[in-house]
Amino acid sequence: MMQQQVESLRTEFQRSLSSNSELLSQSLRDTTSLVQQQLVQVTSQLSSTTQNVNQQLSSIATQMQSQTGNIGSRLDNAAKVISDVQKNLGELGKVALEMKEVGQNVTQLSDLLRAPKFRGGFGEMLLEDMLKQILPAQHYEAQYRFRNGQQVDAVIFTAGGIVPIDSKFPLENFQKFTRTEIDSEKKSFRKAFINDVKKHIDAIKSKYILPDEGTLNFALMYIPAENVYYETIIKEEIIDGEGLMMYAAKSHVIPVSPNSLYAYLQVIALGLKGLQVEKTAKQILDNIHRLGGEFSKVREVFDVLGSHLDNARKKYDETDKKIRSVEERLNGLTSFALPSAEPEKSAIGILKS
Repeated sequence: MMQQQVESLRTEFQRSLSSNSELLSQSLRDTTSLVQQQLVQVTSQLSSTTQNVNQQLSSIATQMQSQTGNIGSRLDNAAKVISDVQKNLGELGKVALEMKEVGQNVTQLSDLLRAPKFRGGFGEMLLEDMLKQILPAQHYEAQYRFRNGQQVDAVIFTAGGIVPIDSKFPLENFQKFTRTEIDSEKKSFRKAFINDVKKHIDAIKSKYILPDEGTLNFALMYIPAENVYYETIIKEEIIDGEGLMMYAAKSHVIPVSPNSLYAYLQVIALGLKGLQVEKTAKQILDNIHRLGGEFSKVREVFDVLGSHLDNARKKYDETDKKIRSVEERLNGLTSFALPSAEPEKSAIGILKS
């Protein structure tokens, strides 16, 4: 009995073990299939992710190459700019040296202008150069000498007379006046400068305004520096009840600067052109009158020729009438003498035959 129960239990255990083994196998098969599916999905995802990463890495590599090219190009441009800057710095150094030389030359020129004789020659040179640029050579003369022995820097020949021009460069007291900062010294040097200008005006009036030698009743005082002219005329101060411009006007001396003299000369040049046009027009009128006289002579000859031709025509008509009369008479005479066989033959034809 006991043995039967044991056998029964063993049989049930085996049956249960067999059933559980099948369930476990099925579970293992399901798990394996699921794991395989998941492995396939993971492998696909890894492949896709790997492809995306490769694409991104390729894009990054391309961008890095492009950036590397841009950086190289920019480095080349920077090197070129640095080279240009170095070249410009070299040229700037040359310009600085040239400016230094110009400054030294200006200093030397300033030192030279301190000598009154050189200043005078410099002003005369500038004056002559301006006259040469604007006026025809026959209408001006440099270093013109009057009959009384006085020599002026230049004159202009106009229809009304001679205009004397003298160059004056009152620089010494002017420089002292402009450089000092002390009011008392500035006033003193300006007064001395004005006295220098008045002396120049007096000298021009007494030496060069000479109507008996063909000059007009005024002269030009050429001041070849605009700043000096400005202090002389434009920035006028009344001293002792009279300004420089009024003093110059009373003396018939007109101060001019390079700019104002240029304007004066342009006006004079236009006037000279007008005189030339008038002269040319007069020559044309004279030629027209002369041509009219010649035409009158030709007309007389032509009339005589017409008269001769008219007489010749009259003689021709008279001769033609006489020939016709003789021809008619001959025809009348031959009409009786010729045979009747040829009545139509004229007397002239008989004579020719």
